[in-house]
Amino acid sequence: MMTIRGKNIGFALTGSHCTYEDIWPQVKKLKDAGAEVHPIASQTVAETTTRFGVGEEIIAHFAELTGRPVITTIVAAEPLGPSKILDCLVVAPCTGNSLAKLANGVTDTAVLMATKTQLRNGKPLVLAISTNDALGLNARNIATLLSVQNVFFVPFGQDNPEAKPRSLVADMDLIIPTIDCALQNRQLQPVLIERKLRAVR
Repeated sequence: MMTIRGKNIGFALTGSHCTYEDIWPQVKKLKDAGAEVHPIASQTVAETTTRFGVGEEIIAHFAELTGRPVITTIVAAEPLGPSKILDCLVVAPCTGNSLAKLANGVTDTAVLMATKTQLRNGKPLVLAISTNDALGLNARNIATLLSVQNVFFVPFGQDNPEAKPRSLVADMDLIIPTIDCALQNRQLQPVLIERKLRAVR
């Protein structure tokens, strides 16, 4: 992880609420590795209450982990482009909804504005997908993004083939190795992995 220390890493949350407990340790590991972590979250994260948590509390916890206020609006995310501050941006978890919008050029959340500016600046964008329709309607969007320059994927696999045969989830423990490779313009391999069975949440 020699390339992580001292780097400005954008960390963007989208609304796969059941995945957050796997995300927080990765944010802490990035900080511990010496990265400057810039938190970003979609409006869905900020405003939605689910059985996995209250939006305001999730945002507060994210800010506490990173030591920075969380960017939650398009207006606040836009300056990330001209400033070119982010060495790498990771979207984790990246929902099917955000994945589809990104693949089709839609920019209607702070997270998507951040991804747009990152690609405009020719800097690495790392996606850690978590979606129940990855092998359904979103399969073509994954294929599209796999071929886009400067887009890298955290290795992913089927998390529960019997209960959710179209679902793919990234191995969140591979976020930092993927960022490390992306900063060197390399995709961590293999991209397709066999995951441990995950209970339906």
